[in-house]
Amino acid sequence: MLAESGHFVFVCKPASHPLIQEYINGLELPGHTLQVKRGGQRVTHRFRWMSQVPLRDGKDALPVNWFEIEIRNAAGEVTYRNSFITDLPVGRDNVAELAACGRARWKIENETFNVLKTSGYHLEHSFGHGKQNLAALLVSLNLLAFAFHTVCDKAEELWRRARSKAGSRAQFFGNLAAITTFLIFPSWEDLLQTLAFVKPPPRPP
Repeated sequence: MLAESGHFVFVCKPASHPLIQEYINGLELPGHTLQVKRGGQRVTHRFRWMSQVPLRDGKDALPVNWFEIEIRNAAGEVTYRNSFITDLPVGRDNVAELAACGRARWKIENETFNVLKTSGYHLEHSFGHGKQNLAALLVSLNLLAFAFHTVCDKAEELWRRARSKAGSRAQFFGNLAAITTFLIFPSWEDLLQTLAFVKPPPRPP
């Protein structure tokens, strides 16, 4: 990552990085506490950090900046705890933002895979085909379709109206398959008009 002139925020669990854990054990580390409203309740976010910790044993070890987030509910119970490493400076002013970035990686990954598995893309089913190249090809097509659909969700108003009319993404794909089995549409716009407004397509001349 650094060789490509990028930055990183990676998960750093105590079991996988014991040397870092040794460094922070017993130390009075800088800390920061925030009260965050979540729904109708307030939770407490507690942060700790330490700079320039060696990533592993050895003189050539990369120095990294370590930080931790701990979330407690209104009763004081710990509901979440995780630690991260980064090459970016860590301090009171940005530790909450860096923790949000670290947590967002898993949110993005989990929600993306959830959509691909349960919302009409059948990703798990596609993995079962072909022992050499077919499974990888089907997954690539799945990801391309998801990318194009995401662009349409963001940029194409008629697409959004058609999607909202169907309710769920899977139902929208079902409607697409069913309606194009029985009707011919002169254009993609005519198809979306029918799905969005229950408007019949133009009769062929």
